[in-house]
Amino acid sequence: PDIANVLRQAPFDVPAGSLKSSDQQVIVRADATSISAEQVADIIVRDDTRIGDVAAVYFGPADPRSFVRLNGTPVIGMEIIRQAQSNTIEISDEVLTLIERMRVRFPEMEFTLTSDDAQFIRSSVDEVINSLLLTVMLVVITLWVFIGSWRATLVPAFAIPVALIGSLAQIWALGFSINILTLLALVLATGLIVDDAIVVSENIQRQRGLGLGRRAAAVIGTREVFFAVVATTAVLAAVFVPIAFLPSTAGRLFREFGGVLAGAVIISSFVALSLVPALTSKLKLKQGGFHPFAKVGHALANIYKRSIHGVLKHAWLTFFACLLVAAGSGALYFNLDNELLPTEDRGKIRIFARGPDGVGLNFMDRQAVQMEDILLPYVESGDIESIYTVVGQWDPNIVFITVPLKHWDERNFSQQEIINKIRGPLGNIPGAAGYPGGSNSLNLRGQGGGIELALLGQDYLEIFKAAQNFSAEIEKALPEVAPVRISYQPSQPQLRVNIDRRRAEELGVSLSDISITLRAAINGDDIADLNIGDQSIPIMLQAQNQTITNPSDLANLYVGDRNGQLVPLSSVATITEEGVAAELERHAQRRAIELSMEMPDDITIAEVVNKIREISEQNLPAGISLAFKGEALTFEETANEVLITYILAFLIVLLVLAAQFESVNSAIVVMITVPFGITSAILALYLTGTSLNIYSQIGLVMLIGLIAKNAILLVEFADQLRDKGRSVREAVEEAALVRLRPIAMTLVSTLLGALPLILSTGAGAEARNAIGWVVFGGLALAVLFTLYLTPVIYLGLARFTKPRGDESKLLAEELEKA
Repeated sequence: PDIANVLRQAPFDVPAGSLKSSDQQVIVRADATSISAEQVADIIVRDDTRIGDVAAVYFGPADPRSFVRLNGTPVIGMEIIRQAQSNTIEISDEVLTLIERMRVRFPEMEFTLTSDDAQFIRSSVDEVINSLLLTVMLVVITLWVFIGSWRATLVPAFAIPVALIGSLAQIWALGFSINILTLLALVLATGLIVDDAIVVSENIQRQRGLGLGRRAAAVIGTREVFFAVVATTAVLAAVFVPIAFLPSTAGRLFREFGGVLAGAVIISSFVALSLVPALTSKLKLKQGGFHPFAKVGHALANIYKRSIHGVLKHAWLTFFACLLVAAGSGALYFNLDNELLPTEDRGKIRIFARGPDGVGLNFMDRQAVQMEDILLPYVESGDIESIYTVVGQWDPNIVFITVPLKHWDERNFSQQEIINKIRGPLGNIPGAAGYPGGSNSLNLRGQGGGIELALLGQDYLEIFKAAQNFSAEIEKALPEVAPVRISYQPSQPQLRVNIDRRRAEELGVSLSDISITLRAAINGDDIADLNIGDQSIPIMLQAQNQTITNPSDLANLYVGDRNGQLVPLSSVATITEEGVAAELERHAQRRAIELSMEMPDDITIAEVVNKIREISEQNLPAGISLAFKGEALTFEETANEVLITYILAFLIVLLVLAAQFESVNSAIVVMITVPFGITSAILALYLTGTSLNIYSQIGLVMLIGLIAKNAILLVEFADQLRDKGRSVREAVEEAALVRLRPIAMTLVSTLLGALPLILSTGAGAEARNAIGWVVFGGLALAVLFTLYLTPVIYLGLARFTKPRGDESKLLAEELEKA
């Protein structure tokens, strides 16, 4: 204690005021700072005794608190953490520039970038842009195949760049960024924004085929489909309204996606109703020219003409057949894997390992070396870029390894395949099993990429007892996720020095002196900071020659009393050994114990979450509650909200259609095919082995608008024919035949817009595949319901409503009489 008190005065440097005169001001400082080891050693402790007489004073390195290695070689590691609202790619570019400057400035040092989050983003953006370019090319070729004239094809094709440029302006105006989701929306929008232009252009050409001139055909043709274009645009935009207001992760994730897609469709409708007829009226098209695909088109149209006649003749049989097909497809919903996000290959594996409480840094370092030995063969084979190991940064018994993989095109195995290969060997390391896992788009994965939950209660011991029983029940019901790891373990060895206050007072020993003696003898006591130049160096007071090597040595320590005499520590204290928890956790301001477990490929998060919820209801005692964390929590929130989104999207579209058609009956005819189309998407997901995740669920919401869009074209034209005096049967049959071509053209353009998504590979392909299969598979099968079931439903329900023309006549007569 005497030495400690003296050392606290070593960095003595305090302000003593200032001398002021009429011309100047001089600052005064009292300085007795010692800046060298010799000067510190020369400080007098008592009488003629100096620090150097009783202690060795020297500059030395601090004891290591963590180890960092790159591919087994010790290194100094630095981590750059992105702030909220900042741009990852911009940060990455600046860091790469800085590294190059550092290499030039310090040529004797080697700088290595071990991990770059922007690499996945860059690769994903590149893949989406490639999909976008391929989509534009496929859609333009499709238009030419149907139209047969490059000149006529340019009119609807011209709508693509105009609408995309307008969408980019909208992204800027709304404050969105060019990211994976906004680019993904533009890819899907490419197939949609040309739809309105196709409908307008095709109808103008049909009018010209009936003998009208260019200008008259442009006016009449546009007027005839004006309502249909506005209605389809309103429906597609309305579908994304519920998504925009979702408060959860799903809402935040897809708000930009829905906003960009809805905005692109709205812009395309303006282009279709203004620019397309203006350009078409200026074109001089050859009539009766040869079209290589005309025969195929006429043949398919004849087949459809005969089939729709038979279908309307046996309407009830058709309806029940569609109902059976839809019921069978819908039943497959329960066989789909249900998860929050598909397994993503983000090009990086994280390995987490925790050793027993109380183990030293060197023990965990040896276990980390075993993990590196398991990974090094993959570095040599070219699948792993590097192995970045951190031992003891958070706690001495924790190892964290970051494993960036080679570029997607350069390695032999996917991220998940490598995880599956190393999971077994890492899990068999004694004393510190490693748990490999990958991150996802939402950064919600727990340690090792598994499931995390917490048990909440009032007393840690009661919660711990419940956690032990609960984990045993989970391992029994779900052996795939075993072992279940419990964060609270009262196994951290602790020596408690129980000081007898009365005895210490009698012997003249202060509690602070006991504290200083213990700290100096065990780990060293940080007395003060010595400022040398612009550096602050701690002064450590510690015992020499490892005075404390085992718990019994503590009793042999001596403490000075107020008279300067030495008193054995055993005279004033007793020492006991006990086990305690290394840390105490809280969740939602309540005492909590966390449980975590692995989630292998052969089980989905839905199965695990539902089963754990069921086990908790049966086994948790009163006063103990369950709370999911991370990905499991988001999955539960999203599952409930997406169901509400489906219902809201359906109702909003129904109301929009009822307002536009001014008839609930016509709105029902359009919307009744939507559930059938959704079952088609479910069948497509089942056949392709795609899970039901947040991306495919958003695709299903989008599909509601796409299915309704095709039905609107048919129903609206049938209503126009009824206004002209046709019967319900004649109107719906002719409408089906006339609208076959635009429905087919818009269908193919939308399908080809989704085709690059399902064929894409590389970074972020999992998200693109999920949405692509819902749109492609669902719409391809749903069009059959549109072409056959919609006429049947219209035939059954339209007879109960009067034509809009009749209502107009009655209104005119009443107004005339008035």
